[in-house]
Formats: sequence, structure tokens, C-alpha cells
Amino acid sequence: MNKKPPVKLRIPPGDFAGYIFDLDGTLVDTMALHRRAWNEALRRAGFRRPLGERFFLSMGGVPTRRFLKILRRRFGPRFDAAGVLRRKEALFAAWQARAPVIAPTVAFARKVAATHPVAVASGGPRHAVLRSLRLAGLTPLFPVVVTSDDVRHGKPAPDIFLLAARRMRVPPEKCVVFEDAAPGIAAARAAGMTVVRVRA
Repeated sequence: MNKKPPVKLRIPPGDFAGYIFDLDGTLVDTMALHRRAWNEALRRAGFRRPLGERFFLSMGGVPTRRFLKILRRRFGPRFDAAGVLRRKEALFAAWQARAPVIAPTVAFARKVAATHPVAVASGGPRHAVLRSLRLAGLTPLFPVVVTSDDVRHGKPAPDIFLLAARRMRVPPEKCVVFEDAAPGIAAARAAGMTVVRVRA
């Protein structure tokens, strides 16, 4: 089995006043578990075509409700969004404790949290985000947590990052965002923030 290369963070120069971190794929390595849970839930619902890795990663950070609409278009009128989501959430919850933290990002978050405001801004639902933070031992690190439940428009719209900046009381242009997925990167740039891409 090939090991993943270690994560390297390239921190750009700048006088940043606030640091915002995506969760899945940035602080905690959960993306493979999310994909596995979705595919198993779809299989149990009678859909035999799994979600490919490239497609799934392109959806990183997209809010669950929007992702379900995309799946409905993909699988047609037989797709029971509520039922599939219930199965997916139950499966993911059962496996969630296995997800390791992404050590370089977490170490950097701990370092800057000693002197600057930090926040999590995740496209996931609040209950799942808070559970991931708790299981990873990261809850005390992030006093500000913004999720898809807190905004009308999720990533790639900038709303989630703008709200995180507002709650940290930091101007958007003084924030740097740590993200792993294209929708989140687009959202951060639309918010006028600097982006560090995390390649887990």
C-alpha cells in the first residue's frame, strides 16, 4: 500500500490577523471515509454506480443540501435524498473516530492560536463538524466554528468565510484560509482572503 506524501504547508508572507481552517481534508483526514459512507449508502439504496474519487474531491466543501441536489440529478427520480443521507450519516458516525488529524495543519493552528484569532469554517452540518472536532481533540482550539447550517449560501460562495471573519472580528483581507478543495478555495478568494492549499 502506498503511503501518502507528508503534507507541506506553504505559508505566504503577509501581516495576517486571523486564520480560518476548513475541517475535512484540512484538519482531519476524513474525505476517504465520507466517500466510503456515501458509496455504501448509495449501494444499500440500490444504486450500483459508486462516486469516483475525482468527482467526489471536486465536491469538497459543497454543502450537503446542494450535494444531494447534484446526486438527485445524477441518479434520477428514484433517489431518496433523505433516506440516503440518513444511512450515510450513520455509517460515517460509526467510522468517524478512525480519521487521523492532518498533523502539520493542526500544529500550525495550535501555534497561531496562541497569538491570533482562529476559526473553523466547514461545509458540513454543525453536528458532524462538532463531533469531528471533539473526536480529534480540537474543540478547545477553535472558539469560532462556522458551518453550512449558519449561512444561506455554502461554498463556493464566500458567505461562510465572511461570517467566520466577522465572528473573529478580523477584516476579510487580513485573513488567511487553509483549504484542500476547489469550492473552498474559490469561496476564500471570493471573500478577498489569502488561501493556503492543503494537499493531504
